[in-house]
Amino acid sequence: MLKKSLLVIVATLVAVTVYGQRWQLDSDSNAIVWEVGDNIPHDDHIEMTGEMMSFVMRWGVNEKGAFHGERSLVFPLMRTIPNNTHASLMYRVATDIPSLLGVNGLVLQAEKVEKVKLDGALIVESLWHIGKKNVGSARKAAPTPVLKMTRTIFPSRRMPMMCERYVLRNITEKPLAISIPSLEQTAQTDPKKGVDGAYYIHTSIVNSGFYNVEPNGEITFDVVCQAYYEGDRPVIVDVAAELEARMDFVHGTIDKCLILDTPDDVIDREFRFAKIRAAESIINTRGGYMHAPGGESYYAAIWANDQAEYVNPFFPFLGYDVGNKSAINSFKHFARFMNSEGKPIPSSIIAEGDDIWNGAGDRGDAAMIAHGATRFAMAYGDMKTTKELWPLIKWCLNYCHSKLNADGVVASDTDELEGRFPDGDANLCTSTLYYDALVLAEKLGEEIGVSDAELDTYLARHRALRVAIEKHFGADMGQYHTYRYYEGNDVLRSWICMPLVVGIMDRKEGTVAALMSPELMTEDGLLTAAGSTTFWDRSTLYALRGIYNAGYADKATDFLAQYSRRRLLGDHVPYPIEAWPEGSQRHLSAESGLYCRIITEGLFGICPDGMRSFTITPHMPTAWPEMSLKQMRAFGNTIDIKVTRTGAGKLTIVVTPQGKAAKTYRIKEGATAMVDLLN
Repeated sequence: MLKKSLLVIVATLVAVTVYGQRWQLDSDSNAIVWEVGDNIPHDDHIEMTGEMMSFVMRWGVNEKGAFHGERSLVFPLMRTIPNNTHASLMYRVATDIPSLLGVNGLVLQAEKVEKVKLDGALIVESLWHIGKKNVGSARKAAPTPVLKMTRTIFPSRRMPMMCERYVLRNITEKPLAISIPSLEQTAQTDPKKGVDGAYYIHTSIVNSGFYNVEPNGEITFDVVCQAYYEGDRPVIVDVAAELEARMDFVHGTIDKCLILDTPDDVIDREFRFAKIRAAESIINTRGGYMHAPGGESYYAAIWANDQAEYVNPFFPFLGYDVGNKSAINSFKHFARFMNSEGKPIPSSIIAEGDDIWNGAGDRGDAAMIAHGATRFAMAYGDMKTTKELWPLIKWCLNYCHSKLNADGVVASDTDELEGRFPDGDANLCTSTLYYDALVLAEKLGEEIGVSDAELDTYLARHRALRVAIEKHFGADMGQYHTYRYYEGNDVLRSWICMPLVVGIMDRKEGTVAALMSPELMTEDGLLTAAGSTTFWDRSTLYALRGIYNAGYADKATDFLAQYSRRRLLGDHVPYPIEAWPEGSQRHLSAESGLYCRIITEGLFGICPDGMRSFTITPHMPTAWPEMSLKQMRAFGNTIDIKVTRTGAGKLTIVVTPQGKAAKTYRIKEGATAMVDLLN
């Protein structure tokens, strides 16, 4: 790790003091830990996902120090009726497993949780007493604990099941007689409410039996919650192998790709957790791999915003093969709905690809798809894939052009918030996403041999659109020289960050001031609209990227550090969330992709310039001497990037493509270097 400067350490301590901290960075791993003390009771929820199931674990430690949990299981491939967006089989299990155990013929009592750990699984370490016989019928807790229990809770990587591993250690000086009962619980669903008839949810204990456990000895048993179809049987599970597969995904795949190293360990660690959440939540459906937002609502389906716009452009940088496959698959599904009648592409393709949702009308979905597809294609760097995606990109660009209003900006029925807040007849998000897609499509089209006339069309359109954005949306909102979100808007909105995100800097000073003003800024990030109490992390995450792009590295990093500590080490951890109060801060997965893009596109300022080239404009805060991204798997190569401060206002960038000599660029702070991997 890089050595922290004194300034960064002081800033960290101040932020922790101001914003509070429950969790700590684990010094021995990439995990976070909560050392349970007097800060109870406490409750939280976390979502974890595999290729055939997801679950939300609602867990907590009560005022006496005991753990409690409820498993909310989701099986996206077991469709319910009506087979709509939310038609995944869901079932809750709250069985208290420790209460079923016998130790020396007595029940476990007076649990004291010592530590909770998150590292691709929820790991809970606790001490237990047992009931002690006394004179008469009264029972009291033993004066000292007899058993240490470690629970490890995680999803199967490729089967429709959730697993829990229990390790029991005898911490006394005498043998313990431990009885683990057999458990077979099966719940059947109403066959009239399942697309495939009845479904079965089966909960069982694996490795039940009687054990004499010597002092310091251990035994292990497992609990499996799985679902299956009528006519099938529960699968006999090797939970050790399932845990190994889960940890191999976390430690062997995600931790070895796109490794961030900065002087701020919290930002590094939150980036690591965001990679996990963004990558894990991909369901292997009949319609191919589909990235799932989650939240007990959104599975086996794709959206123009969550998938096409938010997370797909990130996957090439991570280099996770299943992530890239899910991105390509999503664009191919959207391409099914290209048409010559001028009808919009649906906002969402649901039910494993069998149906659509378009309940909010045209949300600017074509602009979202064009933005995501151009950025994905350029970073993915595969000519065959780019040529397959180009017709979709072209169709979306032409559709957006057909929706220009009299002022030259893109009209739509609503935006990605689907009418939750006013958005007018034309909103700033849609036009800026279309602008970005036009700029990149000109470069991408040149790569694949598009005609000069077509490239000139994109150039002319993006130039005209930039003028139109300024004319239509540019406004003084109170004291801030910034943007209105739509015609008639007189309240500051967090989405005014969008011009900064796509490189329009005409009003950057006023926009940054507005974004970081008391009217919008809260401890949880940006309010959706000034005067409201609602926040959606997605606009906060976009705003952070925009503030970096505008050149305010110190402000952006202070903001990012505060936000990261809140999400990673606060009371609801460890991922970016969807919104509040809607959804109760669900861990929707594409938001984690947006967090990662703050680093790649904001902090490092990486922007595709071709399928084998990119620009880099580092926005490193003045307190940092250096930062690096290792094993970035984009633009047809695996690349290490290191940025070092080499003097007042000067930076050195070293780009090392795998198998090639390092490229060194010496620039002034705020300047841009062009990286061509072919030369």
